[in-house]
Amino acid sequence: MTTKKILIITASIVVVLGLIVLLFVGGIIGAVFYGIGNSEATTVSQDFLRNNERLKQDIGEVKSFGKIVTDNINVRNGDGTAELSIKVNGERKTVNASVELMYRSGRQWRVTAASYQNEAGQTIDLLNPYESRNRFFVKQTVSLRWVVNTQPGWLATNAN
Repeated sequence: MTTKKILIITASIVVVLGLIVLLFVGGIIGAVFYGIGNSEATTVSQDFLRNNERLKQDIGEVKSFGKIVTDNINVRNGDGTAELSIKVNGERKTVNASVELMYRSGRQWRVTAASYQNEAGQTIDLLNPYESRNRFFVKQTVSLRWVVNTQPGWLATNAN
């Protein structure tokens, strides 16, 4: 074999290995972005933004959302928090929205804060803090358990 053939074979192997690594890394990155974009937290955020009257007044009806959603999701022992940044495309303009969510005891994600920046750079709150103030207090329920005594004559002797 000549030196030229050895160089061509070596270069081909390097290019093929580079393409394999590139496909592998690209697949991982694509799967991460797909998982973030289709997570339950993202779906709840998008539904909230799509139905928010204050946002609709400024940008018009929401037409679509940006493909890339940046987030910070933490889940521990059945409780979770999430902070998402989503590009919102409206009929009149496009804004970048931030949504904070949380869930407790494995229940559904709930929006705890939401805002976007307008053209003047002002942060516009989309959630009235008084509306969500009591959302996460745990309701305590009392469980009554009836105990039936099956001993004969129990009611007659213990009725006093």
